[in-house]
Amino acid sequence: MKKFEISPTTRRLARAVTVEDLRLAARARTPRAVFDYTDGGAGEELSMARARTAFSRVEFLPSVLRDVSVVDPSTDIVGRRAELPLVLGPTGFTRMMHYLGEPAVARAAERAGLPYVLSTMGTTPPERLAEEVPNVRRWFQLYLWRDRAASADFVQRAKATGCDTLMLTVDTPVGGPRLRDQRNGMTIPPQLTMRTFFDGARHPHWWFNFLFTEPLEFASLKHFNGTVAELSNIVFDPTASFADIDWLRTQWDGKLVIKGVQLPDDAARAVAAGADAVVISNHGGRQLDRSPTPLEQLESVLETVGDRAEVYMDGGVRSGSDIAAAVGLGAQGVMIGRAYLYGLMAGGEKGVDRVLEIMRAEFINSMQLIGVSTVDELRKQRARLRPPGV
Repeated sequence: MKKFEISPTTRRLARAVTVEDLRLAARARTPRAVFDYTDGGAGEELSMARARTAFSRVEFLPSVLRDVSVVDPSTDIVGRRAELPLVLGPTGFTRMMHYLGEPAVARAAERAGLPYVLSTMGTTPPERLAEEVPNVRRWFQLYLWRDRAASADFVQRAKATGCDTLMLTVDTPVGGPRLRDQRNGMTIPPQLTMRTFFDGARHPHWWFNFLFTEPLEFASLKHFNGTVAELSNIVFDPTASFADIDWLRTQWDGKLVIKGVQLPDDAARAVAAGADAVVISNHGGRQLDRSPTPLEQLESVLETVGDRAEVYMDGGVRSGSDIAAAVGLGAQGVMIGRAYLYGLMAGGEKGVDRVLEIMRAEFINSMQLIGVSTVDELRKQRARLRPPGV
């Protein structure tokens, strides 16, 4: 009888009990330039660090002697039920982190009952994603390109492939200063240099897949070979304005989410222009360093538009208790990017599954300890932010 063997990937993922464990595994398994592209932020990375610090300030307000033997972690997300108040947000160049790329993430999202957002800067076309993962709830993330005809084409392709929600990202008039990428000489796709050759000796599995699987290309922009900042400044439109949301509404009649709002008045203008939801986001600290911290902006944005639109946030979400913190402060839900990419880099599709398993278990445990059995109960001021330094 053949002896049953557990694969190294399975063992590695089973040992991970937090997303941080998977982050460390991802760092060990991925070339430095690729890991730093995922892990890093803009400038001195102050915004990125402050996002995590903000979650450390959250204090839950638990009720006791409540029956929490059974809890329901599901909620409505932009018109449809999701198994958690969580969206797998858009990430560019996903096949750079692991050769399976966006379809692997989408399949994990489908199993978890969560929406998945395909990025304009993804490495899988919307048509292919729809063919490979037809049953996941798919959204499409759009940047306003200098070429408006290209933006309109993306919208039509999203509609034709069954995406039910369009997410417009508005915090990228130009690219932010990614210092780690500059120091690493990071290009898209990675180039074979003397540095990457020696790095390849330490990460042979990644380099083998990079060299011998389907070439890494943008689904929407062929044959680009430069840095992320160079690409951003070629593609993104610094003249974009709120009037462009009016234009977008002539192209798209489905659900519309505006991501990258940071101030209450901008949230109000986005909703007035036709947004069904806004995402308080500073692009994960990857654009303007020293920008407002999303979790700390949640209260003021909710006060301004919470009665007219759904309000989400992202930035620094690394655990199920972080999800509970944001929802306990009033958010409809949160988005993650880095968190699931750590799982993808650590263990491919199974790694993304493991991230979502961990976060689900942590979220349910938080609900039980807070003393609530539904997400609606959790959303009723079951958390508060302690003053900084207290």
